[in-house]
Amino acid sequence: MKKYFNLFDLTQKVDYKTEILSGLTVAMALIPEAVAFAMIAGLSPLTGLYAAFMMGLVTSILGGRPGMISGATGAVAIVLVALAASHGPEYIFATVILAGIMQMGAGFLRLGKFMRLVPQPVIFGFVNGLAIIIFMSQLDQFKDTSGNWLTGDALFILLALVLVTMLIIWGLPKLTKAVPASLAAILTVFALVVFLGIDTRTVGDIASISGGFPPFHIPDLPFSWETLVIIFPYAGIMAGVGLIESLLTLNIIDEITETRGRGNKEAVAQGLANIFSGFFSGMGGCAMIGQSLINISAGARARLSGIVAAVMLLVFIMFGADLIEKMPMAALTGLMIMVAIGTFEWASLRTFNRMPKSDIFVMVTVTLVTALLHNLALAVLTGVIIAALVFAWDNAKRIRARKHVDADGVKHYEIYGPLFFGSIAVFNDKFDVLNDPDEVIIDFAESRVVDMSAIEALSKLTERYLKVGKKVHLKHLSPDCRKLLNNAEDIIDVNVMEDPTYKLVIDKVE
Repeated sequence: MKKYFNLFDLTQKVDYKTEILSGLTVAMALIPEAVAFAMIAGLSPLTGLYAAFMMGLVTSILGGRPGMISGATGAVAIVLVALAASHGPEYIFATVILAGIMQMGAGFLRLGKFMRLVPQPVIFGFVNGLAIIIFMSQLDQFKDTSGNWLTGDALFILLALVLVTMLIIWGLPKLTKAVPASLAAILTVFALVVFLGIDTRTVGDIASISGGFPPFHIPDLPFSWETLVIIFPYAGIMAGVGLIESLLTLNIIDEITETRGRGNKEAVAQGLANIFSGFFSGMGGCAMIGQSLINISAGARARLSGIVAAVMLLVFIMFGADLIEKMPMAALTGLMIMVAIGTFEWASLRTFNRMPKSDIFVMVTVTLVTALLHNLALAVLTGVIIAALVFAWDNAKRIRARKHVDADGVKHYEIYGPLFFGSIAVFNDKFDVLNDPDEVIIDFAESRVVDMSAIEALSKLTERYLKVGKKVHLKHLSPDCRKLLNNAEDIIDVNVMEDPTYKLVIDKVE
């Protein structure tokens, strides 16, 4: 348990000024998104804000990736929309708790290691799709309450304030890094709006954020099998979506900071945060790539920034709502547009003529599914399946056999490449059963028997030789291949000879 709940890395050097200022910036950026996501799910704004506080605080203290920010997210909100409409918030809270238990279970079972199966084109597509989502979500600020596009002075004022925000975020780091550019931009635009009396949309125009400390609340619903049947599918999807988005965000932050987070520890922290969120009237959530990039780009690298962001968010809710509600949405819109620009993997566009066509197809597919369907789990799963099929197809064509007959008249087949379901057709074509001598050796020194399909192929091959009165030996099988054959001894009966000692590469404990 200690490795999961080690609060602070005492060897980590912390820049307290940067951490505090970055956390303050993130707290202000969290407010409109938390409110918006709660409203998407059909819940009260405070439900989203409480979730952002609880998710941010718990994962910052206990998570596996210092500097990463968690909160209420659109991915989770979309999962919960139907349940909120049909059964109400009490079922939402119970679902969030159950999802948290599942996520903790995934962390304790060390399932985070399966994220290594996500190939780079899928990550590129995921990141690019999220960047498009972040950008497109900001376009709502350019519409009025009726959904029509702004025109005239209202549009020009909003555009001017957004551009000022973006210009400060882009230009200030070239002059000084004493203050996070994002925070400076928000405060500057806020001052312009207040002192010049500019009429523009503010946070308070979306919803009131005034509230108290998140109330502890046990979900008020029947504790029965019927209830479990209702919430379990939503909890499972939420747990999966939350873990996928969190662990992919962790990988992205790892690349930016050139450090390594701990996926299983993050999964446990995400689960515990969702459990707390459900008991403290929150809608749950997961890691937020936009806010995480704001935090990292401001120079934050430790846990303190996330803790400050969560605590300041609660302070705003309890004591500073009147002031925060006056914050112009234009400043936050400009900030999130810059986040979208920074999130997009522009380098991926330059690789179109250099990457294999299959990788480009995977990247574009994941981008489109993420951006159009807002279904991150489906996008990643689709990309992984396509990449796996392409990999299997490519390896299926690589199996080869070198043949020769020795001085004793024994024919040798030296196999190269993996023998698995995709390569058995090509493998079978390598053998000339009728014309081969009475004794045949199949040498697997440069090959592996991978799966049940391969065992079945060997079984049928030996049967073909047996029917014509010929004997087959399998040579140079590695221990894992021999284990497969021993486990399937009722299926295949062959001679195994001269096996050298091979060793498998196994996963090390994180």
